[in-house]
Amino acid sequence: MNKLASLISCLVIFLLMSPQGYAADLEGLVSSLKGGGYVMVFRHGATDDSQKDVYPFKFDDMTAQRQLSEKGRGMARELGAALKKLGVPIGEVYTSRLNRAVETGKLLGGKDVSPVEALTDSDAGSSSAMANPDGKNGRAGRAVRDLVNAPPKAGLNNLAVTHKTNVTDAFGKEFADIREGEALVYKTTSSGPAILVTRVQASEWIALAGS
Repeated sequence: MNKLASLISCLVIFLLMSPQGYAADLEGLVSSLKGGGYVMVFRHGATDDSQKDVYPFKFDDMTAQRQLSEKGRGMARELGAALKKLGVPIGEVYTSRLNRAVETGKLLGGKDVSPVEALTDSDAGSSSAMANPDGKNGRAGRAVRDLVNAPPKAGLNNLAVTHKTNVTDAFGKEFADIREGEALVYKTTSSGPAILVTRVQASEWIALAGS
């Protein structure tokens, strides 16, 4: 019996770790998203590394900002189409004030966006920014968490499009590996802070919509 129990245990773990098991989990998440009440925090899409931001930021000058690459635009466009096909209802779309996030947000949500300071790249050109949880970065992190903790309108889900530094400011250095286009999915509550449900790559939404 012990051997049988061990075999069953191994089989369950294998199924949970398999692509089929994960796909079922993502399908379950999408089903929940259809009821609203979530906030999805996205890192903007892939950018053109040959471009550099000019500090202090010049938000109206596209030549002074790193922009989405064609790959980044294509991914954001596909991801937006996938969310629409999956029937995920989108409420407010908040973004960084930098155009790469604004453009990503518009392509994801298919609507106008609300650029906010809290989501704007908080490192301001400092290579040590993510190692500084106090001062400005601490305030930036609290502002992002406040935005994520705010429940969306009934039946809808809010999107927030930001930068890697802002994500680590808000949620910790364990998220410093967040990829371009990746989402952290939070379930909001009426009695406390939002709860992290899962992390989802852009390719996973797109694959589910195409299956």
